[in-house]
Amino acid sequence: MKRTILSAAMAFAVMAVAAQTQENPYIVKTKGAKKVTVSQSAKAATGGNEEEEQEAHDFISENFRYYSMCDWQDGMRFMVRPEKKDLIVSTFCDAATGKEVGSGRLRNKIMVYKGFKYSEDNHVHVMFKCEDDSKDYYFEIPNGGFEEYCYGKFGVPTLAYLGDIDIARTKLVGQKMFTRTTTYYIDTEYDGDGIQEVTIPKNEEVTVVSVGVGTRSFPVKIIVADKNGKEFFQNVAISKTNSGMRDDEFIMDNTKNLFAGSFELIDANMAVSSDYATYVKKVVHTKYATNMQTKGDGKDRTVKVPRLTEFTIEEIKPNSNTNYVTLTLKDNESRRIYYKDVTFVNDNVAGDIDGYKEDYFGYLFAMGEGKLRNTSVATRAMIRQGRVAPGFSEEEVEMALGEPDRTASANNGRYDWIYRRSKSWLIVQFGANKKVVGVKVSR
Repeated sequence: MKRTILSAAMAFAVMAVAAQTQENPYIVKTKGAKKVTVSQSAKAATGGNEEEEQEAHDFISENFRYYSMCDWQDGMRFMVRPEKKDLIVSTFCDAATGKEVGSGRLRNKIMVYKGFKYSEDNHVHVMFKCEDDSKDYYFEIPNGGFEEYCYGKFGVPTLAYLGDIDIARTKLVGQKMFTRTTTYYIDTEYDGDGIQEVTIPKNEEVTVVSVGVGTRSFPVKIIVADKNGKEFFQNVAISKTNSGMRDDEFIMDNTKNLFAGSFELIDANMAVSSDYATYVKKVVHTKYATNMQTKGDGKDRTVKVPRLTEFTIEEIKPNSNTNYVTLTLKDNESRRIYYKDVTFVNDNVAGDIDGYKEDYFGYLFAMGEGKLRNTSVATRAMIRQGRVAPGFSEEEVEMALGEPDRTASANNGRYDWIYRRSKSWLIVQFGANKKVVGVKVSR
C-alpha cells in the first residue's frame, strides 16, 4: 500500500513538472532535451577548494552575498526543488489548516519569505507566501528557537534561493568562460529531471547561454555552449544561501559545484600579459621528460612526455594570485593537446631541487625546433626512449642520455662516453668521425 502511495506521489510530481515547465522562466534545459510521458519515473535532480574558490573570490564577493537564515528579509524568493527523499517527508504545512502539504504538490512553486512567528504550542513557524497559488505556508523548525536554528546553517529543506539566479542572469548570460573541470551534464528530458553526465575537456572556451534553477544544494544552473554549439550545464552554489551544505563539504567531487570549481570568467584575471603574449603560437621543445595532462579514453590523464617533444603554444592562462600559468600545448606530430602549469619567474624555483625546477619554463622548454631539425624520425623516437644506436652524433647521444659521467680516449681517434647506471656502466663508443660505433654495458 505504501509503495502504491509513493508511486502515485512521484507520478503526480512528474505531471506537476510537465504543467509548470513551459510557464516557469526559472526552469531551463539544454538543447536536445526530449519530451517525456507521465508513465516515466521522475529522476532526482543531482547537483552533482579553497584554491579554486579563491580564483573567483572577487567576482563572487562583489556580486553574491551569503544570507544566513538569521538575515533573511521579507520578500526573498525561493523555489521548491524537492529530491526523491523529500517526496516522503513533507517540508511545508498549509498555514490555514495546519496540515502537511506533499512536496510533489509544491514542486517548482515560488515561495516568498514572510518572517517567522511562534505557534500556540511555542513552535517556530517560518512563514511563506506562495506566488503561484497565493496561499500561505510554513516550515516548522524541529527544535529550539529561531536564533538557535538559523545560526546552525540548517535553512529550510527543498528551497533553492532565486536571488542568486536573478543576479547570475544579469552578470553571466553572454559571457565567455573557461571550463575548470571535466564533468558536466546535459538534460535528457524537457519536462522531467532526466540528465546524463558528459565529459568536457578542461580549459574549453564556452559561452553562457542560459541560467536557471538547479537544486537546493546547488541552486544556480548554468548552461553553456562550446564553439560548436554543444550545450551542457553545471549546478553550482554561488552565495551558498540556504544550500544546506557546510563549506567543508565542498570537497572531492563536490568541488565542481562551486562556481570556481567548474568555470572561470575570461574577464576575471584571464588576460594574457604582454610578456606572455609573445610566447603564444611559438614552437618550443622539451629539454627533459616531464609530466603533463592530456585527455584519453574520455578522461583526464597524466602522462610522461619525453624530451625533445615539439609543441606549439596555443594559449597561456595566468592562475590567479600565483606566478604560475597554464600552457595549452599542441604536439606538432600527434596534434594532441596537453596542459602544463609552469612559472616564468625564476624566484619561484627552489634551487635545483628535483620536482621544483621543472616548473620553470626556462628549465623545461627551449624555443624552436632546436636540435630536432636535423634529426630523423626514427632517431628522434629512440632519443625519446633514452636509447642510442650506431650512427648517432654527439648531440643526439646527449639529447638521449644527457652529459656523460666521464669520458675515456682510445686508439685511432676513438673515444668513449661513460654513464653510471644503478648496477652497471653504459659505455657509448665513438669513432674518429664522432659518430657512435657501438654501445655496451659493463658490470
